[in-house]
Amino acid sequence: MFAGMLARVALGLSLLSLVASRQMSKNELHARQRAAVDRLRNRPTFDSLPLLDKRAEVKNITFSNPKASEFFVDGTTIPEVDFDIGPSWAGLLPISSDPNETRKLFFWFFPPGPQGSLDDLIFWTNGGPGCSSLEGLLQENGPFTWSWGQAKPTVNENSWTNLSSVLWVEQPIGTGFSQGTPNIRNEDDLAEQLVGFFNQFLDVFSELKGKKLYLSGESYAGMYVPYIANWIYEHPEALPDWDLQGIWIADPVLGTEGLQDLVPAVNFVHKYEHVFALNQTFLAELDAINDACGFTEYLEKFTAAPPAGPLPMPNVSRACDTWDLIFDAALSVNPAFNIYRIFDTFPILWDVLGFPGSFEQIQVAPLYFDREDVKRAIHAPTNVTWSECSNVRVFPRGDASDPPAWTVLPNVIEKSQRSVIVHGLADFILIAEGAQLVIQNMTWGGLQGFQTPIETDSFIVEGMGALGNAHTERNLTFVEVALSGHMLKEAVVSYDPTTIIVKKFQREDFDMAVPPLQARQIGNLQCNIARLSIVRNLAQTGNLLDQVDTTDPAVATAVTTAQGGLTSAGDGIKTIAGALLTGQKAPADARDQVAAGLQTANDALVGLNSTDPAVANTLDKLAAAADAGSRVVSECK
Repeated sequence: MFAGMLARVALGLSLLSLVASRQMSKNELHARQRAAVDRLRNRPTFDSLPLLDKRAEVKNITFSNPKASEFFVDGTTIPEVDFDIGPSWAGLLPISSDPNETRKLFFWFFPPGPQGSLDDLIFWTNGGPGCSSLEGLLQENGPFTWSWGQAKPTVNENSWTNLSSVLWVEQPIGTGFSQGTPNIRNEDDLAEQLVGFFNQFLDVFSELKGKKLYLSGESYAGMYVPYIANWIYEHPEALPDWDLQGIWIADPVLGTEGLQDLVPAVNFVHKYEHVFALNQTFLAELDAINDACGFTEYLEKFTAAPPAGPLPMPNVSRACDTWDLIFDAALSVNPAFNIYRIFDTFPILWDVLGFPGSFEQIQVAPLYFDREDVKRAIHAPTNVTWSECSNVRVFPRGDASDPPAWTVLPNVIEKSQRSVIVHGLADFILIAEGAQLVIQNMTWGGLQGFQTPIETDSFIVEGMGALGNAHTERNLTFVEVALSGHMLKEAVVSYDPTTIIVKKFQREDFDMAVPPLQARQIGNLQCNIARLSIVRNLAQTGNLLDQVDTTDPAVATAVTTAQGGLTSAGDGIKTIAGALLTGQKAPADARDQVAAGLQTANDALVGLNSTDPAVANTLDKLAAAADAGSRVVSECK
């Protein structure tokens, strides 16, 4: 959670209290949503991940160090959980091998489920700075979940433990159950302490040595994770027993507050006018401020791909602070307005962790992880008062590190097997379009920003269609998820975008689907994007061809030949689609047919000596089709 913004909302309206006495359970909500989806799609679906009745069935894993048994958690003894969550290990470990070390971090480790990989390990941290990773475990990606408004915990059928082992760590010192006095000055200090903890963890759980490591987190972890990864890459001797593969960060702090929330704020409101429900007079006032501060022009100019050059820093004077104006106005209309998930309305849902919306709100005491029975079950210190976000300054004098997009993130992208930035489109505290601005001002792989535009509706979930936008260039993938807020999974219950993307993140071929047959049935993400793009461009090219003046016999012949080429390319696309839907590979001759058809159309038109503007327009659109066609050839295999 972005500390600077939390500070300015903390003085807001007084908190609302009681919630409705009858809340629809998650299972009931799931059932209704699934029924609706079934009615919408007249074809079979696939299970992106196996659904779990009980978490108890896991991959066989044992630890030879007797000390490991001190951390064992019996999955049948978790308070309020009426099912077995399976074996796990939790407790405190020091950040160094110094026998007098007093600083310790709290962890909770789960082995993979029956379909998960024993070769991989995901590390997860929440942000803040100073917010507990147990929030991520309980309400986002752990094996059991107790989300906002739920009456009791339930099995998380989309747990990341379905993919691999997962290690949740409360860090840095000062967070959650951690022990010791915070003393870090910057992100490098944080990374060094965490890597020290990793080594102590591996001394106890030595069977986990040699795993492929994936670093992940959200919000202010956009600062943590790139710096941790960079520290590991720059100090390979410090963590020799894990093989870092890359990073996965959600709704992250990447750049300045001005870029990530002020510049895109008014445009965000216009996209969701029906949600904010602000009057037209106020919207006009916002537009006037936006124009006067240069934000309107800035956004139009600098989200373009490729970028024209380095972005100037925007005007972030107090007079230009539209974000605060919008937040105050939104609260006046909707007292339950949630900066983390803008679709929320009254009543504010109750939360066992005490942070159900824009403001911290203690609705149940003690909080779940502050209960003594819970602490005993997970080997947490009983003398610590737990809160989701710490009242202690984990950076005593502030975080002296510059934003990672300016410093370490390019190096991390270049050295990683893959790097993923995911952003919920319903997040207002950090806005997805702001993340785009930061990316467009970042140089990695020898180029600045994305060189081609992000295709709309290019994040495709099988059986549900397009649910956001996705783009990959030079080893960096950026995904925008519809319906999702700051904490991605807390906002979506009909499917889990994080699990889908993490599965893609871990696969060597970086494919979106899981089983090979299903991958062929829907195509990988980039193949889908290319097929959608070429179908659209072929249709538009054909429409433009119909507008060409064919009174000249030479032009008429060229147009006829070009139309034949387009038809042939379209037939090739149909063949590819048909093969994928029947579980076959995309035929090589069909891919060749696409390329040849587009080349035929281009050759027929490019030599025309015509002043007809329709010919030039057709060639421009044909070039776009050819680009999509080349991607079909390379991606649809």
